[in-house]
Amino acid sequence: MELWRALLALLFLLGCSGSSHHSLHYDYVVVSEPSEGLPQFFTMGYLDGQLITYYDSQKKEKIPKVSWMKEVEKEDPKYWKDGSDILKATEQVLQEDLRNVQHRYKQYRGFHIWQTTYGCELRGNRSIRGYSQYGYDGRSFLIFNKDTLSWVALDPQAQITKMNWDANLRWSQRNKFYLEEECIEWLKKYLSYRRKEMLPWTEPPVMTMTRRTEVEDDGMETHVCRLDGFYPREIDASWTRDGEVWLQDTFHGSVVPNADGTYHYWLSIRIDPKERCRYRCHVEHDGLQEPLDMALKEPKSNLGIIINCIVVALVLGCVIAGILVFFKKHQDGYKAATRKNQAI
Repeated sequence: MELWRALLALLFLLGCSGSSHHSLHYDYVVVSEPSEGLPQFFTMGYLDGQLITYYDSQKKEKIPKVSWMKEVEKEDPKYWKDGSDILKATEQVLQEDLRNVQHRYKQYRGFHIWQTTYGCELRGNRSIRGYSQYGYDGRSFLIFNKDTLSWVALDPQAQITKMNWDANLRWSQRNKFYLEEECIEWLKKYLSYRRKEMLPWTEPPVMTMTRRTEVEDDGMETHVCRLDGFYPREIDASWTRDGEVWLQDTFHGSVVPNADGTYHYWLSIRIDPKERCRYRCHVEHDGLQEPLDMALKEPKSNLGIIINCIVVALVLGCVIAGILVFFKKHQDGYKAATRKNQAI
């Protein structure tokens, strides 16, 4: 199952980077040839990249994947049952979609995959983004344009489907309303559940600094500052030079969730080795009592290695000399005793 989650991430990555950016999205997958460990249909819901709900065609039950999602039962005791019933019906619709698309491509046998992802994003400036798209065998097939209430065909074989779906104006209006209104309401609700359970919990980031051992062609070297295991998600990390924020030749990743609900992040910088002492990785986070500044990793000194080798050589020399003296004394004693016995 991890393989297919990774595939979905590659196909429909609509990542979440930035501390004030929240997202809710769902992935649906139908395969033509299910196998052990791979159901014919499964769906996953994500909040800020964290798996929160799951359903598959084998168990036919929508379930929470994080403890705080059980809060929804207090407001709607039938939430999980109703969700399971809806997904059972959705499974039939998407299986029919897959069969139709296979016929469109004249691919009646073999392994094929039909998938859809939809969701919404809420950003710091309160802007809202909603999206819905379909894919076939790893290729984009159709994307919904909620502004024009129409579908964009990304493959010649998608034209027939586009015309059929564009003709259903009421369905397009329903999709637009969901993406701009309902999805955002669910997103806010799930965020409130998570905050309610996790607000008292903070985990400081664990910082590590790594340095590329080889020097690049232009004489520059790269350092990477890694931050792992922190919660909440919001974190302020930057490079400083002489105490001032430095952006030149810097790169950074996205804030990515770990399996335990914490997050990890990285940022890198290319510098002149002669100025290594001027740079720091600066981090501020709710889990820290005060900001952290970590210096760049210095290369190991050859002098220390040389001194260690000399010390080891001296110790070995003393040991060998002692052994030689010991054997010489015992050898002389043995010879003296032999001569004495011969004299008697």
